[in-house]
Amino acid sequence: MFVITLTYTVPVEEIDPHLAGHIEWLDRHYASGVMLASGRRVPRTGGVLLARAADRAALDAVLAEDPFARAGVATYDVVEFAPTKAAPGLETLLSQP
Repeated sequence: MFVITLTYTVPVEEIDPHLAGHIEWLDRHYASGVMLASGRRVPRTGGVLLARAADRAALDAVLAEDPFARAGVATYDVVEFAPTKAAPGLETLLSQP
């Protein structure tokens, strides 16, 4: 599992033209099971994504498709972790032995 922090590299006004494409990209990867949660950072300087992928290379390929990445308006910091404990209702996030 991966936690990704996305940081805008341009003013937010330059982000907005790419937002619809970014949302479509998210929707596509929610449907595929890669994206598990996402949202804006507060204040709005980027976003946070929770994702599941076979490995880092597979995740990097998905991130490279993001319209924000293609336009060069955001950077991504990726942390891989193996969840071993979760709140009730979130057990599906746990790593498999």
